[in-house]
Amino acid sequence: MSSSPDLSTGSSVPPTAVEAPAVDPPLPSHPMVTRSKNGIYKHKQVHIASKFPLPNPIEPSCVTQALKHQEWKSAMSEEFNALLANGTWSLVPREPCYNVVGNKWVFRLKRNTDGSIARYTFSPVVKPQTIKLVLCIALSRGWSLRQMDVTNAFLHGTISEDLYMSQPPGFVHPQFPNYVCKLHKSIYGLKQAPRAWYNALRNFMLSYGFTNSRTDTSLFLYHRSDTVAYFLVYVDDLLLTGNNMVFLSTFQRDLAAKFTLKDLGTPHHFLGVEILPTSTGLFLTQHHYIRDLLQSIAMTDAKPVTTPMSSSCDLFAASDASTCNVSEYRRIVGSLQYLSLTRPDVSFSVNKLSQYMAAPTKIHMQAAKRILRYLKGTIDHGLQLRRDSNLHLTAFCDADWAGDTADRRSTTAYIIYYGSNAISWSCKKQSSVAKSSTEAKYRTIATYLCVNPVFHSRMKHLAIAYHFIRELVATKKLHVLHLPSSHQLADLLTKPLSPSRHNYLMNKIGVVCASTILRGRIGVLTSQSVSDSNQ
Repeated sequence: MSSSPDLSTGSSVPPTAVEAPAVDPPLPSHPMVTRSKNGIYKHKQVHIASKFPLPNPIEPSCVTQALKHQEWKSAMSEEFNALLANGTWSLVPREPCYNVVGNKWVFRLKRNTDGSIARYTFSPVVKPQTIKLVLCIALSRGWSLRQMDVTNAFLHGTISEDLYMSQPPGFVHPQFPNYVCKLHKSIYGLKQAPRAWYNALRNFMLSYGFTNSRTDTSLFLYHRSDTVAYFLVYVDDLLLTGNNMVFLSTFQRDLAAKFTLKDLGTPHHFLGVEILPTSTGLFLTQHHYIRDLLQSIAMTDAKPVTTPMSSSCDLFAASDASTCNVSEYRRIVGSLQYLSLTRPDVSFSVNKLSQYMAAPTKIHMQAAKRILRYLKGTIDHGLQLRRDSNLHLTAFCDADWAGDTADRRSTTAYIIYYGSNAISWSCKKQSSVAKSSTEAKYRTIATYLCVNPVFHSRMKHLAIAYHFIRELVATKKLHVLHLPSSHQLADLLTKPLSPSRHNYLMNKIGVVCASTILRGRIGVLTSQSVSDSNQ
């Protein structure tokens, strides 16, 4: 039986550790004098993305872990009590004919813009273009904006089917442990839940006098007499604006009486986008999202680059190239797609990488990480929305004819402005090969061909649907003008550009650095937001 080493005294250190002779490092043979030889050292600085250190683990993976923490235990109790108060289910004896579905707790942290925890929770969507359009309208007319959050939104929907669910883990009734829950209201996780919640909200809105938009079902409009109001729905996040403060306050009070609401006041953080008021309008930024993305990929210390994609690099699907981590590649590209809300400058690069999701290679992974390096250098950039009285729609369309060297298909792109603000943009690879640059641009409706019917005989292979544009031009409902390449803003979304050209078009479109406009910002700023913007 061997004795254990005494760690308190250190008397039983293995002999090999004591008798090992010290070996001096070899002397350098070169005449170079380093800083360390002169006693010069620079301490490594570690930067933390948030001033609120995150606990580890951040989010429990099971009920057993969650019940060990008082915060999660309280959140679960609050959620369970809300289910009971809402009449979500009733306990009934279990019958053999019942098809009982299971359930589980899903734990998520909802955070504020500065990284602090807003609450412990789990959890038809409005289009991003609609959000920016409503913001532009409110800016131009000087309307106030109000943001609201619906507590337990999906629990307000009523279901018509007979559905049975097992009792939630950790909250089984002590007197009726073998009973099951007969659902009366929708619950998170049911495929019927989003539609049931939307129908409940929609019925209330229509009964109040609102009408549903034909182009976006999550936008509700109110227009009676001189009162105008817009109401946006994004799952449980609500945005309200209008010209009559008395009506808005009355409607908000009646809405809170029907559904459990939390009044968030003036919107500062909506759908992961931080909304900063300035003297000229609003500044939309996703710098917190970018910071979290860089941290999740371990690229917070990456070296920045000036463009999201190299103009000399040609991506292609090479079958003999070395493969990469497919799941990580898809996660990066999928996360980058969310930046389309405020960053049109990366739209082309993200669209290009999305074409290789099936079998990406190391070349594609390097291109994806180049976008992250570009975002590292432009993390404080965002979309500027200016207060403008001229609210005409203007569109820039462009095509890079046969720009894809793999299949020689063209890339088309457009940017739509409402006044001086970009509200919608897109780049897309054409589904067929265009035989000429005229045909490629005609597919993006950016040529004089739509006002010149003489050439139509040469374009019979194109779909007839495209020719309705000429009728709009003839009736002067649409004006089509030719632009030289130097003034074509959509050029940024069709091909990789040089740094100078890329920065020029990016600023013209409205993607600017926060430091250039924050001097005119009005309202209350937290010290964390200021430090994040200046980093």
